[in-house]
Amino acid sequence: MTDEFIQLYQLRKLSKLEIILEIIMTNFMQILVLAAGKGTRMKSSLAKVLHQVYFSPMIHHVLKATKELNPSQQIVVVGHQRERVKDALADYDLVYAEQNEQLGTGHAVLSAEELMRNKGGVVMILCGDTPLITSATLQAMIDQHVVGQNMLTVMTTIVDNPVNYGRIISSVDDSLLQIVEEKDATPQQKNICEINAGIYCVDVDFLCNALHQVGTDNQQGEVYLTDIVEIANKCGVTVHKYVCGDSSEILGVNSRRELALAHDILQLRFHHELMDSGVTIYQPNTVTIEPNVKVGPDTIIYPNVILQDHTEIGCECVVGSLSCLENCRIGDRAVIGSSTYMKNFIIKNDEVIAPCTNLAK
Repeated sequence: MTDEFIQLYQLRKLSKLEIILEIIMTNFMQILVLAAGKGTRMKSSLAKVLHQVYFSPMIHHVLKATKELNPSQQIVVVGHQRERVKDALADYDLVYAEQNEQLGTGHAVLSAEELMRNKGGVVMILCGDTPLITSATLQAMIDQHVVGQNMLTVMTTIVDNPVNYGRIISSVDDSLLQIVEEKDATPQQKNICEINAGIYCVDVDFLCNALHQVGTDNQQGEVYLTDIVEIANKCGVTVHKYVCGDSSEILGVNSRRELALAHDILQLRFHHELMDSGVTIYQPNTVTIEPNVKVGPDTIIYPNVILQDHTEIGCECVVGSLSCLENCRIGDRAVIGSSTYMKNFIIKNDEVIAPCTNLAK
């Protein structure tokens, strides 16, 4: 870490909360999101990070998680369809770096070198195609990185099927020695189930200096960001791991199948929030509820219901199966009969809507 950083956290006795607040106040932590790739496995003309996952471009989910960390700045590396990506992110406070050629993750990071060095301190690097990551997990990683006064921390996780992920090679004391990409791994290394989650906390100066030493001697002929791990070890710098307990959070969306899986996971998370607040949802895997929808406690939602847009449902309501409500306001104790379609309607308290009703404005 920088001398200033070490002095701040090594010489002063701060509580964990004070340390995090100090980071925010002194602008030590910044975010770098990689979003320049095309995503060939998506079989699409649309940039990968713009594909919708749970009703928003997948990169929106990443930026919502990182925004809650209150970083000094958020940098997005753009490349393929850069203007379209920027347009989709107009509501976020961001700065952009451009990767003009797709020469690997390390090359993408270096495209933001000047922006990162201007702020200095610590940067958290993650990809724009990981929409399931949560701010709580990212914050826990930052906490560990800062409290441990680490130079480099890499997020890892354990999976049953590690195919297509970089494998984690660890030392006897469980520090990280090397990340081996799938195409470069030996048969023995491919059996390792601890994988690289693709999220890093790292000192900016060390990061940039290390990346300038990375070569392209690999199957892809690219500059791998992961090579900074080996460089750190050669310099005598211990590389720490933050192990993410929920491997689903680090799912990278690279195909339509993974797109559908990520959507289902985010939808189920929202269902769990509603159920924890007192809403009954029968067969939640059949129900679609958009994230802007509000539902009061003791309301019952039957199977195959769709709740869209800014629909608000009061307390103790019943929404019958096969119903679709779009931008509606439903009063308390109202009953919506099965197979009902309503759009832009207001239903009063205690009102009963007959099955198969069609109301649209």
